Amino acid sequence: MSEPIKIDFSDKGKNHKSAKEVIIPPDKAGLKIVINIILTLLVGAIVYYFMLPAINPRSPEFYMYIAIIFASYIGSSYLTTLAFVRTEYMPYVRKHAIVPIIILIITGVVFGVGYLTSCPFFRAKSLSNVLQLDTDTKFEDSISVIDSVDDFQNVPMIDKDAAYKLADKTLGTLAGEGLESQFELADEYSTQINYKGQPYRVYPLAYGDIFKWITNTSDGFPGYILVNMNTQNASYVKQNIRYSPTEHFQKNLVRQVRFHYPTAIIGTASFEIDDNGVPYWIVEILEKKVGLIGGDDVKGAVLVNASTGECKYYSIEEVSAPDSEIKWIDQVYDADLLIKQYTNLGKYSSGFWNSIIGQSGVKLTTSGFSYLALNDDVYMYTGVTSVTSDESLLGFLLINQRTKDAYFYSTFGTGNDTRSITGATEKAAQQSAEGVVSDKKWTSTFPLLINLDGEATYFMALKDDNNVVKSYAMVNVENYNVVAIDSGNGTPDLGACMKNYAAVLKTNKDVTINVDTVSSNPEINNPSTDGNTANNKKVLTGAITEILSQNENGNTCYYIKVDGANTYFMVSASTYPEAIFLKTGDTVEIEYLDSADSVWIPVSTIAKK
Repeated sequence: MSEPIKIDFSDKGKNHKSAKEVIIPPDKAGLKIVINIILTLLVGAIVYYFMLPAINPRSPEFYMYIAIIFASYIGSSYLTTLAFVRTEYMPYVRKHAIVPIIILIITGVVFGVGYLTSCPFFRAKSLSNVLQLDTDTKFEDSISVIDSVDDFQNVPMIDKDAAYKLADKTLGTLAGEGLESQFELADEYSTQINYKGQPYRVYPLAYGDIFKWITNTSDGFPGYILVNMNTQNASYVKQNIRYSPTEHFQKNLVRQVRFHYPTAIIGTASFEIDDNGVPYWIVEILEKKVGLIGGDDVKGAVLVNASTGECKYYSIEEVSAPDSEIKWIDQVYDADLLIKQYTNLGKYSSGFWNSIIGQSGVKLTTSGFSYLALNDDVYMYTGVTSVTSDESLLGFLLINQRTKDAYFYSTFGTGNDTRSITGATEKAAQQSAEGVVSDKKWTSTFPLLINLDGEATYFMALKDDNNVVKSYAMVNVENYNVVAIDSGNGTPDLGACMKNYAAVLKTNKDVTINVDTVSSNPEINNPSTDGNTANNKKVLTGAITEILSQNENGNTCYYIKVDGANTYFMVSASTYPEAIFLKTGDTVEIEYLDSADSVWIPVSTIAKK
C-alpha cells in the first residue's frame, strides 16, 4: 500500500524577502497624485502664514518647515488612497514616499551637522568672539561725573516695575474714553529710550482679550503711554497704531515684516518713538556668525511705522553711523541677546573644557541689568562676577544698544588713586539699602552705577508695596557697608541723600566728595510720591462734573473732573474717606500741584463747600 501524498498549503519555508512586492495603484492614481500635491501646497501655505519661517538655510525654523511640507505629502498619500484601510495600496504609498523620505533624511542630516558645528563643544572660541570688548577705556571717561543734584536730571530715578505701575495707573484713569476696559499694557515690548534729552519708558497697548480684539481691531490701538523715568510723570499720547505683535492676521507685526523680507531671520521687536513722537517698531534682523545656526548677532533692523505699516531695512552700519538719519533709535540690540553674547565670551574664551573643568577666568554677569543714558544713547549696564564666587564683583559691563560698543571696567580713578572695582554686587547693595529701612519693608530698585564726584556708587530708589518711591539710597561699590538714605520719612529727598552719603564716606572711608545738594529744580529734588510731578501749588473751586473710581490693592481711588478743569484729580479714599460721599454736582475746593502734561493729578487737599 503506497504512502499518501502530503501537500503543504502553509507556505512555510518560502523566502518572502526574495519575493517581489506587488504594487497595486489605486483607481485614478494620476488624479490622486495631483490632489496630494495640491493638499501639500495648501498645508505649506497655511503653515507658512502662521509659522512665518525664514526661507533661509541658516534658520532652524526653515528645516522644521521643510519637514512639515514633505511629511504632509506622505500623509495626504495615505489619505487619498485610503491605504490605512485598503492595505493592498500600502506598497504603492511606500514607493511614492521614497523621495519625500530621502529629502526628510537629508534635511535632518544637514540640520544635525549644522547644529553640531555650531555648538559650544566644537565652536567655543568662535562663540566667544562674537562680542568684542574694550577693556582700556577708563570708567571716569565714560560715566559722567555727578557732583550736584541738578546732574541727576538725566538719571532714571525709578526702575521698570515702578514705571509700569505709573503707566498702568494712567491707563486706568482713561475710563472716560473707554480705554481701560478694552486695552492693557504690552509691557514685554516697552523700551527705555532717550526722548528730548530725558530717560523715558514708552508703552504700547494690547487688546484685553480676543473679544476686545474683535471689537477694536478695525480702528487699531488709540495711543501709547509715556513715563518719564526721572520726573516720574506719566502721560497718555493719542496716536493711531494699527500694526503690533499683539495684532492678528495681516496687521501682525512679524507677518508684516516677513512678507516684505521672506529670507530675513527676525529677532526681537521693540517699541520706540522718534523725536516727533511718531511710533515705530524696531525689529532686529539676525545673522548667524558661528557654524550654520550659531552665534546670533544683529546685522540690521527693519523700521516699521506702527500707524501705516511702512517697512524699511537699515544695515547695522547705517544704524550705528554717527550722522545716521535714524540716530534717534535707542535699541537695536536686545539686552537679552547682549547678555547671551557676553556669557559666551566669559565662559568660552579659554575653551569649552575650561568652562566645565577648572573654570579659570570664567566670568558671568550678575543677576540683573539696568540702563544708563550716555551721550544720547542708551547703554545696558550690568555687573560682572566670577563663576566660582558670584558674591564678589569683578567689574562693570556697559554696552551701547544701538552700536554694540562694549566696555568693561575693572578699575576707576587715575594715577596713584587708581583702585580696583571689587566689592558689592548689585544684589548685595540692594540688601544693604533695604536693611536700613527694614522696619518699613521698602524694596530697592535695581541699582544704577553713577560716578559721584569720582566715587563709584550705586544709586537706587526704595519703594513701598505699590511701587511708589518713598526714599533714595546710595551704596558704595567698594564697601557696601557704606550706605546712606535721605530722611527716610516717606518723602524722597535727593539732596538729603547726597549730603548723608558724603558724611558716611568721610566717616567710614576718610573720603571727601564735594557735592551740591541744593537743586535749582524742585521737581528733581522732591518728586511727587504718586508719580506725577509739579512745581506750582494751585487751588481750584468748582462743581464736580464726573466721578470715576478704581480699586487698587484694596484701596479705592476716585478720579474727579471739576468744572473749569480739563483733567482728572485723583483722591485716595484711604487718605480722604469723605470722598466716598462726593457726587456729581457737589462744589469742592481742591488744592493740588499743577502738572501740565499729566492726564490726572493727585490732590493735596479736598473739601466740600
